Amino acid sequence: MNVLIDAVLLGVGATIFMDVYALLIKKFWNIPSLDYRILGRWIGHFKDGTFSHPNIIQATPIEGEKAIGWIAHYSIGIVFAYLLLFIWGEDWLVHPTAFPPVFIGLATTIAPWFMMQPAFGFGIAASKLPNPTIARLRSLQAHLMYGIGLYLAGLLISSLFK
Repeated sequence: MNVLIDAVLLGVGATIFMDVYALLIKKFWNIPSLDYRILGRWIGHFKDGTFSHPNIIQATPIEGEKAIGWIAHYSIGIVFAYLLLFIWGEDWLVHPTAFPPVFIGLATTIAPWFMMQPAFGFGIAASKLPNPTIARLRSLQAHLMYGIGLYLAGLLISSLFK
C-alpha cells in the first residue's frame, strides 16, 4: 500500500509542477500547453470504439471532456510515478537522486509522440502539424518539467516521511 501512496504523492506533485511551469510560460511568453479537453475528447470517444481521429479538434465534443482530460492528466502522472518506483524501487525515495526521475520524465515523451499525437490526427511525433519541430520540443520540455517535478516531489516526500 505504501508504494501506491508514494506514487500518488509523487505523481500529483510532479504533475502540479509541470502545470505550474505551463502556466508560467503561458503568462510570460504566451506559449500554450495542451488543452486537456482534447485529451478528454479522445478518451470520451473510446466508448464508441473510436481510438483515433483524422483531427481531434474537429471531432464531436464530449460532455465533461475538460474534467475527463484533467483527471486523465493527473492519473497518467501517477502511473508514470509508479513506473519510477517500480524500476528504481521505493528505496529511491529514501535518498532521491536526479537521474531516475529526469530519465522517466523524458522517456514519457514516447506516449504523446507515438500514441496520442498519431491518435489525435497530428501524425507520429506531430509530423502533420505546421511546425513539428516546435511541437516536439514543447513535448520534451513539458516532460522534462514533469521529471524535475518527480525529483522535487521525491525530495519533499523524503524529507517529510522517510
